[in-house]
Amino acid sequence: MSNSDGIPLIKEDCRRIVWDRPCRPHKERGQTCEDCPDYAPAGKRIVIVKLDAMGDVLRTTCVLEGLREKYKDAHITWITREESTPILLENPYIDRIVPYGTEALTVLLSEDFDLVFNPDAAPASAALASLARAKEKKGIFTDENGRLRPASNAARKWMLMGMRDDLKRANESTYQEIILDMLGLRPRSREIILSLTEEEKAGAKAVMRGKGGRPLVGVNTGGGEKWELKQWTIANCVKFIDMVSRELKATVVLFGGDAERKRNREILRRSKVPVVDTGCDNTLREFFALLDRCDAIVTSDSLGLHAALGLKKKVVALFGPTSAAEIDMYERGVKVVADVECRACYLPRCDKPHTCMDAIKPETVLEALKSLL
Repeated sequence: MSNSDGIPLIKEDCRRIVWDRPCRPHKERGQTCEDCPDYAPAGKRIVIVKLDAMGDVLRTTCVLEGLREKYKDAHITWITREESTPILLENPYIDRIVPYGTEALTVLLSEDFDLVFNPDAAPASAALASLARAKEKKGIFTDENGRLRPASNAARKWMLMGMRDDLKRANESTYQEIILDMLGLRPRSREIILSLTEEEKAGAKAVMRGKGGRPLVGVNTGGGEKWELKQWTIANCVKFIDMVSRELKATVVLFGGDAERKRNREILRRSKVPVVDTGCDNTLREFFALLDRCDAIVTSDSLGLHAALGLKKKVVALFGPTSAAEIDMYERGVKVVADVECRACYLPRCDKPHTCMDAIKPETVLEALKSLL
């Protein structure tokens, strides 16, 4: 297939085309446009703007399957911050990942879309989405005065929950239900999409080889730099690890990121039973692949929680300062919620002598884990 000058023609409407480099079918198999079995004409052009935060970026992938069902052969672009782009790699529903910045502005100001979706009330996200040349807008946007404007009642509900603690605490809808409502998609429970390559799985398997017998119980109870109050106490974590090892004869696998270095060192120092330390230097993709090796995961409300759910793991989730109601466990997990009146305060720091996370006892978490194993 070529023009009169003998130059090969390309199928410009294919969803898989990337223009500045070979498409995946060509790179992997040398396939050309003439008779490509992977040719997929693009339908509606959709752009999703979801910048903050990493865990929320991941759980927002629950909209993708429904979008693909409603808009057959849609070409889906996702704009997010550079640090979150690895979360979306290998996602079969996303055609293009664009990092926030100059490239995102170029795309939004130069291309036409059929639909733009922004679920965030963050002014930067709403303003960016407002730039999109799109026939239809869903979610939250800004007007000419920089004021936020929800495009629907569902979007208004979510925006107000971010502004009022009383509404946030009273909410009984999951995050998935709320944002799927913004898009008018049914059913209102859709899976988080997190895809690993066979190479990534093999790498994690090699790292864990010989480290202990089944079951493998992942412990990811830090809170990151922003949400120190989400952390389960070191003392309770150490006691829990001891109980898991002795009572369940399980291998405990400790997870953490850069913010958990000091915390995890102390946990390892105090622990009287063997613990597999995955370290705090893993890339996001390595972290996901190592989580995937576990049979069950005990985690705070964090990126690790959403990753575990996306990997379809059995999960015990610990909640104190954030809303347990917002989390869809997909009938694969148990929520352990601090039994205190001030829970779901959304405060990054606490001036009380005993925090909500102190109130979560190792015995309670162990019983929840037993129910899953």
